[in-house]
Amino acid sequence: MNVAASAVTDTVSNYSGIPDTQTPRKVMTSTVIHNQPIDHKGIKADCSAPIGLFDSGIGGLSVYLHLAQQLPHERYVYYADNLHVPYGNRDSDDIKALTLTAVEWLYQQGCKLIVIACNSASAYALETARQHYPQLAIVGLVPALKPAVLASKSGHVAVLATKATLNGTLLNDVIAKIASPNATKVTKYFDPQLVPWVESGMPINSKTAQNLRQQLQVFAKDGVDQLVLGCTHYPFFKDFLLQEIDEQKLSMQVVDSGQAIAERVKQLLISHNLSALPTDDVDKNRVVGAGLSGDQIKPPLTFYATKYDKQMSPLLSRLLGAQTPLQYHPHFEYLS
Repeated sequence: MNVAASAVTDTVSNYSGIPDTQTPRKVMTSTVIHNQPIDHKGIKADCSAPIGLFDSGIGGLSVYLHLAQQLPHERYVYYADNLHVPYGNRDSDDIKALTLTAVEWLYQQGCKLIVIACNSASAYALETARQHYPQLAIVGLVPALKPAVLASKSGHVAVLATKATLNGTLLNDVIAKIASPNATKVTKYFDPQLVPWVESGMPINSKTAQNLRQQLQVFAKDGVDQLVLGCTHYPFFKDFLLQEIDEQKLSMQVVDSGQAIAERVKQLLISHNLSALPTDDVDKNRVVGAGLSGDQIKPPLTFYATKYDKQMSPLLSRLLGAQTPLQYHPHFEYLS
C-alpha cells in the first residue's frame, strides 16, 4: 500500500505519490483579486457578522455541518484554498503563509470569529494567526485524541491524519500529556491519497478505498479499538469506515473532532455576546433549500474557492446534501 504508519515515538517520514507542488513564494505573497468590495475597516464585531471557515479544500465542510447543526442562525463564509490542496505535504513556512492569506481575507470580510478548519494549518499556523490578529477569536483543530485515549479499553489507538498534522506540535502535545500518562499506545497513519480521494467524490471501488479496508484489518489485528480521524476531510468517509467495521465485525470506534469544535465556537460566541438570534437581519435574507419547511429555513453557506473547478458544485451538493442552501463563488485569481 502507498502509505506509511509509525509508532508514537516516530515522526512520519515516508510518503509518496503526489508530485511536488510547493507554492512559490511569489504566489503566496501575491495579490488576490476579488469580485466584490472589501471593508478595510476591520472586523464587524456584532451578532449579525458571519463566522469564517478556512480549509485547503472541502474537508472543512465536515466542521461546518456540525456548526450549522448547533448554531443554525449563524451566517457562514467558507474559504477553500483548493488551488494549493493538500497542505499536509507542504513545509511549515508554506502552510503558515497560505493560512495567513486565508485568515486575512476572512478578516476583511468582517467575520466575527474564524475557524481554521484544517488540521495541518492548525498544527503549524494557529498560534501565528492568533499573534497577527489578537483582537479576533480564532479556533483551531487538533485530532480528538484525548476522548479516544480515555475511551480506549485496549490501550491502543490510531490517528489517521496528514503528515503535517502527525508531526505537528498540537497532536504531539496531547500524546505527551494524555496518551503517555495513560499508558496508551498511539499509532500514526498517513496515506497521501485520502484527501484527493475525498475531493474526487470517494469512489468506493478505488485503490484508496481498498487500502482503507485492508488497513482496518491491520488496526484490528494490532488491538486498536479507537480510530481518530485527524483531518477534516476524513469525516466524509466515516460512514464508509463504520460500514466496513460492521461488516468485518471489528471492535473499533471512530472519533472526529467536529462536535467539540462546534461546542467551542458556541461557547466563545456566548461569552463575547456575539451569538446570532432569529430576530437578527440574517433571518431576512434566508434562502430555502430543497425539501425545507419554513421552520427549517437557514442562511446559505457562502463558499469561495481559490481555483475554479467545474466538478466542485456537484461535489458540494453531494457532501452537504440538498437541504443546505449554498452560494458558490469560484472567484479567486492569483497574480504571479
